[in-house]
Amino acid sequence: MIYLIDDDPSVREALHLLLQTYELPVTCFESPADCLAHLDRSQPGILITDLRMPMMSGLQLHEQLMAQGVDWPTIVITGHGDLHACRRAFKAGVTDFLTKPIEEQTLLQAIESAQNRLNQQAERNEARQSLRSLTEREREVLELITKGLGSKEIAAALDISVRTVDTHRAKLAEKLGTGSVAEQTRLLLTAAI
Repeated sequence: MIYLIDDDPSVREALHLLLQTYELPVTCFESPADCLAHLDRSQPGILITDLRMPMMSGLQLHEQLMAQGVDWPTIVITGHGDLHACRRAFKAGVTDFLTKPIEEQTLLQAIESAQNRLNQQAERNEARQSLRSLTEREREVLELITKGLGSKEIAAALDISVRTVDTHRAKLAEKLGTGSVAEQTRLLLTAAI
């Protein structure tokens, strides 16, 4: 989902039509206040927001959403961009900063980049959720597995039996959805990013 926030109806309509041409789902808001009041936080998406708007800027909207735990990729668009505004936007965690008039391909590339970031966030959150389901001992066993230790070495390191290690390994495979050491390592690394 793309959430488009711009106080200029003509810009909002033009971008809405362009994005629909590429069959991208778009929800439009005429102001940051409208966005804050009606944004479906359960449906992660990409924010495309104008920088300068009355009452609250697009950057302030981004910062407020971040403070509320909504860490979605944000593309800031502006007709009045300067180096200071651009630097401030990137320091605040904005994904891209585009100046109007926006070239179609530039916008589509920015959306693709934001989508990749959104996918990475979803993958990281999923990995973290899987790891949260582990007991402390399972987590210890997993960390030793990812260091390349075998069951006997893990048993010696944790002062438990090999059979207990194998039981933990089976539980890990069940909870993480994979018995592959490479996949388990990838999950641990993804969650740590």
